[in-house]
Amino acid sequence: MATVVKGRRLRGRRAATTAALLAATVTAALAAGCTGGGGPGDDGRGSARESEQGASPPATGPGVLAVKIDNARTARPHTGVGTADIVYVEQVEGGLSRLMAVYATRLPKTVGPVRSARESDLELLRQFDQPTLAFSGAQSKLLPLIDKAPLRAETPGSASDAYFRDSGRTAPHNLFLRPGQIVPDTPGATALTTGFRYGSAPAGGTPETQRTVRYPAARFTFTWSEDRDRWLVGMDGAPATTADGERMTAATVVVQYVKVRESAFGDFLGNNTPYTETVGSGTAEVLRDGRAHDVAWERENATDGTAFTTGDGTPVNFARGPVWVVYAEAP
Repeated sequence: MATVVKGRRLRGRRAATTAALLAATVTAALAAGCTGGGGPGDDGRGSARESEQGASPPATGPGVLAVKIDNARTARPHTGVGTADIVYVEQVEGGLSRLMAVYATRLPKTVGPVRSARESDLELLRQFDQPTLAFSGAQSKLLPLIDKAPLRAETPGSASDAYFRDSGRTAPHNLFLRPGQIVPDTPGATALTTGFRYGSAPAGGTPETQRTVRYPAARFTFTWSEDRDRWLVGMDGAPATTADGERMTAATVVVQYVKVRESAFGDFLGNNTPYTETVGSGTAEVLRDGRAHDVAWERENATDGTAFTTGDGTPVNFARGPVWVVYAEAP
């Protein structure tokens, strides 16, 4: 699995990600119908504000809503992704990608297409208190792990009124969620216990107008727009837009280099499901304000957020607005 990061500087990287989740209430049919990574047959803590020190405040009340999003070409355009506070990008089977959109400050009317989750999502979501995970299914042997996970799982089997099929799209890329049916109220920025900090830009960095991250069968490009003060998102060589024609944007993009290993799971084609380890430490690139900053990251425990620091240990502030985190395999 090779990942290439391109910009004004070309870097050889490999990328990766993840595996699954499912509620005990999901039906056997859904579990059986789910496979990995966007192939045929697959069923279809940054904070928006900061404390005086710039760190995310402690979480109170209900948790975030995380939704697993289909990202096959035939699943686009997406709905509701532009409303997310954080979008995680992960590699799945066959070198394809999935998104996890995290909502805390705003909820879209609909979001999707919704697809299956992965084992790595369990570790990633531990940083949040009482999160809700919405997804379409998972492998049956993941059920014991999901039963033990400290999250609320909502699938078509457990919340049928919250999901619907769009007759204008083909299955399995036509399953959508009405978030308000399972999370009536937004938890607010305090639920984004990611450890992200917001404020003025760090010193230094390198001017950067475009950065591309490649998975074996997917490509993400982030292009800086001075006029919009945002990174414009591209996928597989085309502008990424929502169903209403709006361009997807990010205030901050994090290319985070992580350890990726094989898991005990795979899809029906025999492809192993990559497991992305988001606990540990390593290097990352933070893109904001048209500049790239080489930083270090650390997440000591699964219940911790991720700290990003400069070479002298100074915490790195993100720009206010949506954050995209792209997991790429460390060399």
